Amino acid sequence: MTNALTVDVHLDPDWFERTLRADVLEGLTGSFKELPPKWFYDDRGSALFDQITRLDEYYPTEAERTILRARADEIAITSGADTLVELGSGTADKTRVLLDAMARIGRLDRYVPFDVSEGILRSSSLELITEYPGLRVEGVVGDFEHHLDQVPGGGRRVIALLGGTIGNFGPVGRKALLTDVVSGMQRGDTFLLGTDLVKDTGRLVAAYDDSQGVTAEFNKNVLHVLNRRLNADFEPDRFEHVARFDDTDEWMDLRLRSLEDQTVRIADLDLDVHFARGEEMRTEISAKFRRDGVAKELAAVGLELERWWTDPAGDYALSLSSLR
Repeated sequence: MTNALTVDVHLDPDWFERTLRADVLEGLTGSFKELPPKWFYDDRGSALFDQITRLDEYYPTEAERTILRARADEIAITSGADTLVELGSGTADKTRVLLDAMARIGRLDRYVPFDVSEGILRSSSLELITEYPGLRVEGVVGDFEHHLDQVPGGGRRVIALLGGTIGNFGPVGRKALLTDVVSGMQRGDTFLLGTDLVKDTGRLVAAYDDSQGVTAEFNKNVLHVLNRRLNADFEPDRFEHVARFDDTDEWMDLRLRSLEDQTVRIADLDLDVHFARGEEMRTEISAKFRRDGVAKELAAVGLELERWWTDPAGDYALSLSSLR
């Protein structure tokens, strides 16, 4: 049934290399060093993150899955969608819960996965068209910041951004991303958003600094990526993982702290980067939300919050919104 699958690729072969170079030059030459979290996810990083999602301390993945299992039918009925668009589809692990619900009410027609990885998108899509006879899959390989306008229209769509991905952006980035999502929405479309909620600081820090050290290895993996892709000579053991909750911005702040004065050579960029002892490089933020704040951010881009669901513990929320 491969004729049920089409994939549009909007990343040229040099995109990864070009974007990585630009991000590293911008992020490591300023007074405050930082790197975008998307560079965590090579094969090793993806495997480490899969381990993280299974840790006792890391609650978001299971909390979101719990809500989906409990509310999928309500989501399908309320949205009335015949098309599921999933931004950052990955392995489509949780997608089946929504597809099953849409199929139960006789509305399932099309799945539109959007992801930066063509290989993962194709493999997961082939599995889905086998599992759901008659399902059309129209994949889009692209980057959130540049290619959301390539998501196909038509039908009645529920556009899903799950996994708390929105939290990896600061307020300006979130507004830009949500604006791009809304600009592609049609009357009758809905937007399903997953957000991790503000909670006890101890639980938050434990989720990003687990007792087994898996998150620390995941954080340091970005250094291995730079070593391999840009011929850098980072020594990961000279850095330590730092995870703290910022009470002002209400986000988890992940950094790598230099354990000594050191200079790192990034050969492919002809760049030497000095780290002072104790200097930190931010590698990720993970914003935490409150219902009122989510509603305001949605309203600011022209969306109205219609439904709000949390897991029994109130750790995580899914919200469904529509054009105002």
